[in-house]
Amino acid sequence: MVDKQTALDWYRQMVLIRRFEEKCAEGYAYAKIGGFLHLYIGQEAVAVGAISALNEDDDIVTHYRDHGHAIARRLDTNALMAELYGKETGCSKGRGGSMHLADASKHFWGGYALVGAHLPMAVGMAMRHQYTGSQQVAMTIFGDGSSNNGGFHESLNMAAVFKLPVIFLLENNLYSMGVAIHRDSAIEDLHKRAIGYGIHGEAVDGMDPLAMYEATQRAAERCRRGEGPVLLEAKTYRFRGHSMADPEYYRDKEEVEFWRQRDPIANWKQRMLDEGLATEAEITALDESVEREMEEAVRFADESPDPALDTLCDFLYATPVENGDLCRQQQAEKPGYAR
Repeated sequence: MVDKQTALDWYRQMVLIRRFEEKCAEGYAYAKIGGFLHLYIGQEAVAVGAISALNEDDDIVTHYRDHGHAIARRLDTNALMAELYGKETGCSKGRGGSMHLADASKHFWGGYALVGAHLPMAVGMAMRHQYTGSQQVAMTIFGDGSSNNGGFHESLNMAAVFKLPVIFLLENNLYSMGVAIHRDSAIEDLHKRAIGYGIHGEAVDGMDPLAMYEATQRAAERCRRGEGPVLLEAKTYRFRGHSMADPEYYRDKEEVEFWRQRDPIANWKQRMLDEGLATEAEITALDESVEREMEEAVRFADESPDPALDTLCDFLYATPVENGDLCRQQQAEKPGYAR
């Protein structure tokens, strides 16, 4: 078991993710958050445990269910909520929204909406680390649906060939959108796909932050020793639908209730109490601090300004074309181009 400070910190981080997501659901219901919204409720232990095992300069590239990962990486919750509200004060200046949270200062390179398309990016980052001789590791986080994507196999193969320091963290929540894993995957123990590439793979209890921490720590150590990539399969479950638009007709209430009995937050709380790492008063104080932080995040997002219309073309291109100059030129030549 971990020390008291770490145990309490993990508890607070998981509760923070849960309450953040619940506030997001409220914001979506009031049309303050638009577009797609994929909640991380139920999977909190994966993000908190795994990301805690990384160094601050290790790279993280993740998928579109990215709120929990961003919070576990200690991105500012005010900036995250503002981003979901589409505000100028958001971590991506309101341009990315729910699926594209990022913070370069945290080596958190964003959520990506295209299924499996971000895995090769992590491989490239790992190749850079190997080439420069740094001890950094790249981690890419993705869902079980991505494991049937060509980019998954190409990425594992290239990482294996060059023995790159990359951790492939597969969050297996049993459903690719609304399709059960036994209907779309030839095998259900997805970590076994590592065998075909001669790399290490293992299954981890994704409802236990300590199990996730220890497995990720082992994987990072293997990478830093030059032993090549690792495929970790976190066995987890999302308590809500694929997105807020999901009516969840494809799974029964008994299944959801079975997994709710393994709620990572409730179980971690009981574990801390049983092992004398926390008191009810300490836990209540943490819960209250999370509530205050969430109220502040919503207030900050509500009161933050929208991006100015004259910045519509900014941040579209990298140097040498800066500040959207090409976009503005095209807009001038073809009125309505950027609408």
